[in-house]
Amino acid sequence: MSNITPLRRAPTTGGVGTGKMTAATTTTAGQKYHQHSTSILKTLQATEMLDTKPVLPAEIIATILDYLPVPELLRFARTSRRYKEMVYDDTRWVARLKSMGVWDEAEARRRFEEAVQRRRQQPISSGVGRGQPIPPPSPTGTTKRESLFFDADLEQERRQHELLQIQLQKQQISDLRDGFETMKVSGGGSRGEPPRDVEGLLLVVKNARSIRGHARQEYGRIYGALAPFYFDLVRARTHTDPLVFKVFRDPDRQARMLANLRSFARSDWADGAEGRREKLEGMTVIFESAVLREFEQGYEFWDVDGRMKKYAHVLEVLNPGSSAGVELFIQKHPIFADREVLANAMDCVNQAMADSITLEPSRRFFEVLGRKVNEQGEIIGRIFPRPQRVFWGFVDKVREEIMVEYITPLFDDAHQRSIPSYLRAVSGIFEQTMLFLRTLTPPEGGEVDQEAKAKEIALRIFEPHIDLYFQDEIDTFTAQAEREVGEWEKKLSEQEASAESFYMGSFANRQADKKDFLTSFKKVVMMPVTVLPTSLGLPIGSPFASSKPAVTAAANGGPSTPSRAGSPAPAGTPGDRASSPLPGKAFADELAAKAALMTSRLEGIKSLFSIEVALSLVHGAKASLGRVAVFIQLGGQVGGEAREMCETIFVTLLRILGNGHVKPGFDKAVTHLSQYNPREVSEHEKGGVAPLVTFIELVNVGDLISQMIDVFYEQQLAQPKIADRNDFLDPAGMAKKKFEQMLDESVAAGLNKGIDVLMDEVEYICATTQLPTDYNPGGISAPDSILSGTIPGMEKAPAPKPPAGAIDMDIGPSKTAQRIKDLVASHTSMLVGSTDKSMLDVFNGEVGLRLFTAVCKHLKRQRISTEGAIKLIADMNLYFEYIRTLKNKDLLAYFKALRELSQIYLIDAKHAKEMATIIADGDRFGGIFRAEEVYEYAERRADWYQVKREVERAMYGLECCVM
Repeated sequence: MSNITPLRRAPTTGGVGTGKMTAATTTTAGQKYHQHSTSILKTLQATEMLDTKPVLPAEIIATILDYLPVPELLRFARTSRRYKEMVYDDTRWVARLKSMGVWDEAEARRRFEEAVQRRRQQPISSGVGRGQPIPPPSPTGTTKRESLFFDADLEQERRQHELLQIQLQKQQISDLRDGFETMKVSGGGSRGEPPRDVEGLLLVVKNARSIRGHARQEYGRIYGALAPFYFDLVRARTHTDPLVFKVFRDPDRQARMLANLRSFARSDWADGAEGRREKLEGMTVIFESAVLREFEQGYEFWDVDGRMKKYAHVLEVLNPGSSAGVELFIQKHPIFADREVLANAMDCVNQAMADSITLEPSRRFFEVLGRKVNEQGEIIGRIFPRPQRVFWGFVDKVREEIMVEYITPLFDDAHQRSIPSYLRAVSGIFEQTMLFLRTLTPPEGGEVDQEAKAKEIALRIFEPHIDLYFQDEIDTFTAQAEREVGEWEKKLSEQEASAESFYMGSFANRQADKKDFLTSFKKVVMMPVTVLPTSLGLPIGSPFASSKPAVTAAANGGPSTPSRAGSPAPAGTPGDRASSPLPGKAFADELAAKAALMTSRLEGIKSLFSIEVALSLVHGAKASLGRVAVFIQLGGQVGGEAREMCETIFVTLLRILGNGHVKPGFDKAVTHLSQYNPREVSEHEKGGVAPLVTFIELVNVGDLISQMIDVFYEQQLAQPKIADRNDFLDPAGMAKKKFEQMLDESVAAGLNKGIDVLMDEVEYICATTQLPTDYNPGGISAPDSILSGTIPGMEKAPAPKPPAGAIDMDIGPSKTAQRIKDLVASHTSMLVGSTDKSMLDVFNGEVGLRLFTAVCKHLKRQRISTEGAIKLIADMNLYFEYIRTLKNKDLLAYFKALRELSQIYLIDAKHAKEMATIIADGDRFGGIFRAEEVYEYAERRADWYQVKREVERAMYGLECCVM
């Protein structure tokens, strides 16, 4: 519509006549010009300038059109072409179709793309241009697209063909017209004239198409079919007046038409639409109530395949998703009063032993309930058009009315009676519930995920109990683990106290018992030799021992060394070990009693912590974790909390087992090792240092516990995906690494102290078993005996002097060296397989270095002759070959230098100059020994005072040459 109208000229009163000119009207030329000028001015003055605009903007008019009734829209479209364009706008009718829920944008897009594709696939040879009519065929049967000359006949034929096509198109449009173009716009329709195509009216909404550019025609078709029923129903006064109940007699068709009218009412935006929709809803409610009454009557007679099925489908058609019939079916179902289903939950407690519970009655309860529910599922599938929705609603009602009423009292009573029974009840019944829900057989015809639905229902049952159960689970496991460790420590303390009371019970002075063992030893040293009893079991070569053979303590009623203590365990358990047997009679001497007590403590190192206790704790953690892990399958927040609780149980296990049991055991073992003194032990012929052997056995037990924890972590946490082994921040993984680190540190501390003990034993063997004649077979004098390096109190009986001129021809290693090598090798081999390679390498390296130091210290105490150098060299080769087996190149260099050092004792006295050359050659010893140190070792030659002058002179000459 144009905003400015053309100029309008007002009619004038004067003007030039059109008749014949007379004499009276003739004028001069000047007069004519004046008259003509006057008429133009008058015309301009009479002209009205009109600039018209619409009263409202087009946007407001378009919005107003949305709220007009359809008949008024059509009348409005007749007023002007521009208004017609506004009314016929396709988006206006698409919006109405969308409000009804029948417009599918995807279908409209697909149809549009198919139309475009068809236009693109038209053959170019047909001569059809886009938007142009098909040219008429030429007389020769071909189509002429171009002509160089104008042909009147051909042009006339072409125009006739165009007119014919236009007529055909109009005829096709007239044939296809429906809706607004063919209906009366009065908006009502005759109430007495029922439509002819009844079935088409019911399918008019379902068969609506989504075509761009044809939304008005689609809505018009729906309007023409449903508007008469809609407005007739609105005008009805009673439920018997509407035309819809007269045209359609079958309840199913009546429900389908009412459903169509409810959809159509959503496109009614005109004034009073809310009242019309309320009237329609009221009539629909009356119809639904009547259908429900029929359904209920069929329910009372259990007419499953008759009225129940018929009217259930009517309700679904009338209101898809309606729960009226479903709720009626569920609320009045007889299963909620079935005595076979309503079992007594207290049977689980009453049929079990005191403070216990049995889950067999609950298993039977769920079995019967599952059979009943599956039977009803089959019936539901025969009645309802969407049975799965009804079935799961029925199961949810069973959950609320039957399952919860069975489970909750059982949990409450079990919690009051016994917490362990409560824990077993919650976990066990949860598994039975999940099994019950998974074995249900819902009717076919739905897309409900049974597993997800089962988890949802189970969560609603157990969610009120989850928090209390998790807290009781961790508290119970923690208390049980701490109680077992505490009982172990108590039994171990009682055993130690019993041993101490037995050994020291004969002495009145209890304060003296707390002093160090060396205090008593000093008192004994100061006593006369004849006072010492033979029952002390002192070494044969000791100066305090009697010249008579020592009588064993067993003969006097007490063993010299008690047997090793076993791992104390609670009485009656399968893993009981016999505790260390006590001698039949107490010791009469304080020194002997304390020595036996110390030996008992050292041999009891391996029982400082128990693999039986660790196994019991692991079994308890496995049972607790297994009960909690079943809740992980619920997923969501509860599943996450269950996963965290499983990791918390594992962390608690490692905390109690590690810090409460294993670490204190290692600490006590290190303390006992630090108290070991080989000079206070009577027997050294067992092939090893007893406390160190038992400590290595303790290390083996710790390694077994570590492997047990590792297997438990892999099987119970890593494989079920409870813990992520690749997540370095995972609590379970961090606790496991911390436990292993604690174990490594404890083992390392014990092995470090064990090396001290081992070296003390090595030094003791060197001092007490190395004969002076081993390295100086030519005989010794009193001064040589003093220089032999024997420590007072540790010498054996003086060896008889060999006959003059008799020399030991044995060129093999000495018994002392062989014994030391066997001792050290036995202890290093004990650790193979029980510790990791890195720790084993460190231990072997430290043992080798400490052995090197002990041998060097021992050499400085010896007198070595040229004849004895052969045995010394054999000893050094024996050490060297043993160190070679440790596969430590750095360590091997030390013993290689030691082997080279032994060569200086083989040089004859007359070759002092060569001896000095060897002493001064620092490269010969690989930088291990300096010349000053080699010189000190050379001083241990038996003939040193004979060669000293020559050696020093030669060395001085060498120094001058170097300078």
